[in-house]
Amino acid sequence: MNPSMKLLLLLIIALEISFTTIISLNVALIILALIYLLSHRTRLRTLGWLLLIPLLPAIGLWSTQYINGSGDKTLMAWVLFTRIYAFVFTGATFTLTTDVLQLTDSLEQNWHLPAKFAYGVLAAYNLVPRIQHEVQVIRVAGLMRGQALSFWSPQLYFKAILVSINWSQNLAQAMHSHGFVEDAPRTHYRQIPLTKLDWTIVIGGVLLLQVGVFVISWR
Repeated sequence: MNPSMKLLLLLIIALEISFTTIISLNVALIILALIYLLSHRTRLRTLGWLLLIPLLPAIGLWSTQYINGSGDKTLMAWVLFTRIYAFVFTGATFTLTTDVLQLTDSLEQNWHLPAKFAYGVLAAYNLVPRIQHEVQVIRVAGLMRGQALSFWSPQLYFKAILVSINWSQNLAQAMHSHGFVEDAPRTHYRQIPLTKLDWTIVIGGVLLLQVGVFVISWR
């Protein structure tokens, strides 16, 4: 499926379930998302983390609503509990199965995102591993001088920012030397098509969601 269309569908789903109080709909979305992740061979360990990490905030929301809420406190408590997991699992269907490079290309080609912004975001994403390595180098260099740079040390991040600024200048020069000109028409080596099937999936998914919200009388 086209990455940007998948993102659009998930944003619509997230927006709509934010205003619904249907527990069974949240559970159905969780199950569908779980099936989708399993079909993409997501590791069971990853699924286990998806179940475990949101548990604490989900319990916190449940207990807060159940103790201090008004109206049907039990219903709203379970709505908030299941909504947290619905957000997590539907979001995971995007983050765990979508390539960032394809998403960036799709946003630029299909939704006309400015090329400068698209390539800038992609460059920043690809620099993350190098920044992590550079932070480790800075910490080791500090230890060699007798300075222990902790996670909260301002010096650590100040030096990392200076290195990043230097990298950004080198990146800008590299893009210019490879013929990147702002606002100039560009061709694309990687074509990301936007097909009728993508529109059918998005429209069909939104319609099915409306059926689940307004037609099916489940709770």
